Amino acid sequence: MSHKASEPCVVGAGPVSIDSLIRVAVQGAEVRLSENGDWLRRMSASEQRLASAVAAGTPIYGVTTGFGSNCGARVSAESIAALGSGLLRFHGCGTGPALPVPAVRGAMLCRVLCLTLGYSGVRPALVRRLVDFLNRGITPVAPAQGSVGASGDLTPMSYVAAALAGQREVLFRGERMPAARALGLAELAPFEFAVKEPIAMLNGTPIMTGVAIVVVDQCRRILAAATRATAMAVHAMAGHEYHLHPVLFEAKPFPGQKAVATHLRSLMRSQAVAPEAEVPESLQDPYSLRCAPHVLGVLADALDWVEPWVEVEAGAATDNPLFDPESGRPLMGGNFYGGHIAFAMDAVKAAVASVADLCDRQAALLVDARFSRGLPAHLALSSPQGLAPRHGFKGMQITLSALTAEALQASMPVASFSRSTESHNQDKVSMGTIAAREALRVCELVSHAVAVHLLATTQACELRGGLGARPAVAALVRAVRGLSPTLEDDRCLDADIEAVNQAVAAGEMGQGLEIGAKAH
Repeated sequence: MSHKASEPCVVGAGPVSIDSLIRVAVQGAEVRLSENGDWLRRMSASEQRLASAVAAGTPIYGVTTGFGSNCGARVSAESIAALGSGLLRFHGCGTGPALPVPAVRGAMLCRVLCLTLGYSGVRPALVRRLVDFLNRGITPVAPAQGSVGASGDLTPMSYVAAALAGQREVLFRGERMPAARALGLAELAPFEFAVKEPIAMLNGTPIMTGVAIVVVDQCRRILAAATRATAMAVHAMAGHEYHLHPVLFEAKPFPGQKAVATHLRSLMRSQAVAPEAEVPESLQDPYSLRCAPHVLGVLADALDWVEPWVEVEAGAATDNPLFDPESGRPLMGGNFYGGHIAFAMDAVKAAVASVADLCDRQAALLVDARFSRGLPAHLALSSPQGLAPRHGFKGMQITLSALTAEALQASMPVASFSRSTESHNQDKVSMGTIAAREALRVCELVSHAVAVHLLATTQACELRGGLGARPAVAALVRAVRGLSPTLEDDRCLDADIEAVNQAVAAGEMGQGLEIGAKAH
């Protein structure tokens, strides 16, 4: 990343970039509210619009009415204040593992961005409390399962809202603890919600967008690492650089595809005679080598439109109802529908799963003596005479194939499985939260697949030799060898996979590599 995690993210003065979203969610950067005061004036005006509408007896969904299919029920003035606490209680029905900390941090940031737009009728104090949680490292424990992505992320966000009030659990200072204890340690009083603030916290797309922020970050890192692994695979296979000729990518000028090819050329650049197959049948490399820019380019070009979509969703007012800044009228709408995030996550999930398939096919060439152009079977070193043969990467190729199959199987579009819920009030839902979670799961599988492939290509490059001709490839080999020694005798490689996977997930296998039409 070009930005340091220490660079703060300023909120309230305009759109926030995907890089800033990632810095806060993933890297723990500080959030600062803009000093120009515009966000404060917007919120104060919106708060007054709500108060005026309530005083005038205007029907306002979730404020003077029940929720969802109960919106026809009118709530008395004396009962309005108690309405929100019931909302937090009945949505406390999430299941499954807790969402990752970066995803919840991203969700809280998205809610800050939403509320500071001044459409929601809530107090600035609510925004300040969310910022306190972000900057002090207090992360609500929110179950991953229970949202259909409209009327937004009600169930998981109920856990976030409850934590502000000192209820349920949070992660703080490396521990999982009751929220009330964490607030005490942080010297914060439990937050007391005013009218409309509970529904403004729950209604919208913050969880799916928080997960999507993490997905974008991981896709960038996977793309960079897979590009490097491909350069190593081409070298190890004595492949041809002419498959990367610039004219080919001027003739079919998808920006991301072109950028991948450019970076592959820079990695493959020779300073001396590099290994290259010369037998007639090797005139064209197999597709997994020759078409690698075209496969990886799909992910690069997908990110080029996915990232702006995530930025728009993160910076939008997605709760319901909203207040018209001109007339003050409460507007009941459907901005909580997460269709754009669902579509983006379904698409990027398929593109990143294809990267695992590319790595698996490249590795299959390397380990098979029938196709590897002279490399030993399974990339195994010869056994001393009289001893059992070494198995090398035989087991690793099975693991890589299994990871790939699981990633590909999970690439079915989630948005196609919309359900009718909540007494047919929510009769067409986005499934955006599940789509984002599934995309993140695929990223985790693919990151491990790329790690296995990096280990295989490193071994194969050493066996091929000629690394002196390609300094960039030699540097990649040294980087992997800093995490995993050469495989001589057979040994367990699970720890090696995890070490390289952590390097991939942290971006250490793609530093200095810019992919895509937008420089990341």
